Amino acid sequence: MAKCTWANSSELLKKYHDEEWGKPVHNNQQLFEMLILETMSCGLSWEIILKKRQHMRHVFDNFDPQKIAQYSDEKINELMLDSGIVRHQAKLSAMVQNAKAYINLTQNRSFNNFLWEYVNYEPIRNISPEIITHNEISDKLSRDLKKLGFKFMGTVITYSFMQAVGMINDHDEFCISS
Repeated sequence: MAKCTWANSSELLKKYHDEEWGKPVHNNQQLFEMLILETMSCGLSWEIILKKRQHMRHVFDNFDPQKIAQYSDEKINELMLDSGIVRHQAKLSAMVQNAKAYINLTQNRSFNNFLWEYVNYEPIRNISPEIITHNEISDKLSRDLKKLGFKFMGTVITYSFMQAVGMINDHDEFCISS
């Protein structure tokens, strides 16, 4: 079965590719989870994040932004001792800040509507022989998220997030999932 080249390196990546990657997500909770996972992945392989995902769900209160926004410095220090997660002080602090920014943003609108407006509520199909790490839309979304108080949301992370939640369809041309 033909699939994106990157997905053939492990069973975990194959499963993620076939079941999740690039499929449009409109659930606010799932969108927030993917946002946190993408920020955690900065500088790491996605496979590492997938291996730690279940444990992170558990220790990060199922990625509940209301609970994460309440995490204290003591809680962050406690999390830094847990080898089952990405132990990076700045990323953990960013997660707390992003939960607060998410709560602020969603007082007036859904996270889903905010995000999907950037692509006019339709996935963008990208077929390019080159690997793309950002585009004008991810640049704008990144800037806007930062203005709203989100951290660790550079344009490359934002683009990767957009791919993961199906806002951008970057499946290889020959991939049957495209």
